[in-house]
Amino acid sequence: MTASEFDGLVFAPLGGAGEIGMNLNLYGLDGRWVMLDCGVTFSDDRAPGAELIMPDPAFIEARRDSLEAIVLTHGHEDHLGAVAYLWPRFRCPIYATPFTAALMRRKLAETGLAETAELREIPLRARFELGPFDIEFVTVTHSILEPNAVALRTRYGTIVHSGDFKIDPEPLIGDTTHSGALEALGREGVLALVCDSTNATREGHSGSEGDLRRSLDKLIAKKKRRVAVATFASNAARIETLVKIAARHDRHAALVGRSLWRIVDAAREAGYLADLPPLLSDEEAGYLPREKVLLIATGCQGEPRAAMSRIAAGDHPHVSLAPGDTAIFASKIIPGNERAIDVLHDRLAAAGVELITEHDDFVHVSGHPNREELTLFHRWLRPKILAPVHGEPRHLAAHAALGLANGIPAAPKIRNGDVLRLAPGPARIVARVETGRLALDGNAMLRLDSDALRARRRLMREGAIFVALVVDSRGALLAEPRWRAEGVHIDEALAAGALDRALAAALASLPRSRRRDDNALRETARHCVRRHFRRAAGKRPSISVELVRLNR
Repeated sequence: MTASEFDGLVFAPLGGAGEIGMNLNLYGLDGRWVMLDCGVTFSDDRAPGAELIMPDPAFIEARRDSLEAIVLTHGHEDHLGAVAYLWPRFRCPIYATPFTAALMRRKLAETGLAETAELREIPLRARFELGPFDIEFVTVTHSILEPNAVALRTRYGTIVHSGDFKIDPEPLIGDTTHSGALEALGREGVLALVCDSTNATREGHSGSEGDLRRSLDKLIAKKKRRVAVATFASNAARIETLVKIAARHDRHAALVGRSLWRIVDAAREAGYLADLPPLLSDEEAGYLPREKVLLIATGCQGEPRAAMSRIAAGDHPHVSLAPGDTAIFASKIIPGNERAIDVLHDRLAAAGVELITEHDDFVHVSGHPNREELTLFHRWLRPKILAPVHGEPRHLAAHAALGLANGIPAAPKIRNGDVLRLAPGPARIVARVETGRLALDGNAMLRLDSDALRARRRLMREGAIFVALVVDSRGALLAEPRWRAEGVHIDEALAAGALDRALAAALASLPRSRRRDDNALRETARHCVRRHFRRAAGKRPSISVELVRLNR
């Protein structure tokens, strides 16, 4: 790949374009780069046993001497969760507003980087320079404190990177969207808008946290027994809503889940949530009458180790839900989490708990813009180019079509690894760069196509057979073959010794010269076992053969 492919002003997403989550966005000019966000996504069956999935940053890692900084738009995991794991590959400054910086400090401490990584806390609406980029933060609203759109001014024109946003007239905590600043950018001239597309298929407006507070208040006021509300831990406004509702109805609010306490602590460090009534721990809540408690719990996405799953399974050490209690899921279902959430809901329903979700009542508003809000954003900024990101392909396509209908001249399709030249000349894809996914597996960082994860996926699908053979110097068996199956059904024929006889016959059929070759014996045994299980069980398990040769 030649340097000329990166001439001019370019945008290159390594994560978050064609998917929801795992955002990593690169802007390049004059051989210098700025990274906006570096996040994670949920693990899935492509990386069994892994804790987190994140973008493979190999492209920018190879150019880290040209990377000016990582700039964080806000504090959600899909935008900053990978920084603490990938920062040693970049070793550049990290810029964040106070609340996001408070979260980032805690994450860096967890990975031992608190004293090493350079975290630069900047005020809201800050403006500063990074190499050839003039950076300005513009306050927007979202489902977390201090979300920011970012304007990147360059000699070719201004790019506005929306970050995650909505247009909420009553966000409850923090400022409303600074429409005046966005309209001023539009009058100044916007070359390109790189924009959130999560709800681009949804008509109307996403809704307000203020309206939701009033709805939840009415709903909870009717409940006579214990109420548990599962929500996204990062939504400080939602936490404040629930705590204040509890106080209004003579209940005590208890936070159940460590991530909720981390968010509250970080919010208070940044100057928010100072006037909340006292919060109880889950242990303290367990001593109170059921009608006097409102539990605020983690685990709205069915995460197996989170509080709500443990409560539903009956193995939480301090709190429980019983028949007649109510569980409210003040959250949306993130694509990919449907099965885990269904299992959680079914467990609660089977226990006699009343279940209320966004399908049953007004208990959640999205943090992302519906089509009405996207249209308003387009009209404020009037960009020449729209690059839809932060969405699956259908969301990006719907957003591109909306942008063209709103009079934006160009809306190129883009996916992870594309290099989109924004200027000079018309916007077009000029290159493909290395992209992919990394899995955090214990202390190791593995590519999804690594031998270890490929083998693990095969073990999950097909199971494994372990065979031990003891032979003499001429390759004759000295004892019956020993074997063990993991994750493979064993039928009666196998249990009755059919495999032992087949192995003995296969080894005996080898020419005498080949029986003295350890590799030949192993391969013969492996092929024999594979044939036998394919015929007997219809499976192709992973097969490992251990050979012990005794010189007698």
